[in-house]
Amino acid sequence: MRLIKVAHKAPIRVVRISKNRQKLKLKRSLIALKGALEQEKQETEEMLDIYKRYTQGQASKDELKVANKQFVDVVKGLGLGVFAILPFAPITIPIIIKLGSKLGVDVLPSSFSVQKDSKSK
Repeated sequence: MRLIKVAHKAPIRVVRISKNRQKLKLKRSLIALKGALEQEKQETEEMLDIYKRYTQGQASKDELKVANKQFVDVVKGLGLGVFAILPFAPITIPIIIKLGSKLGVDVLPSSFSVQKDSKSK
């Protein structure tokens, strides 16, 4: 309805600009996702290294706490991964995240949550 009310002098140019704006927004979102996934990968590798050292008796209690925290993040990611393969995933995953935040349950892994907090600042 809004398009009918507004008559632009250059409608094709307006469409191109909005299309480019959407592409840039998608690229920024994908870059942010890539950064969060890289951080999760690095933390998971550290977790596995700590568990390996723990089996050999070379890890401290503090390191083990860090590794266990990362293990919880891995399980959270796997939980969302199950919903990603189901039909209507683009609808169900945001609903689950929103419902989790309303109930006070952190559904997202820590690297995604920290990134979300830094964007709001």
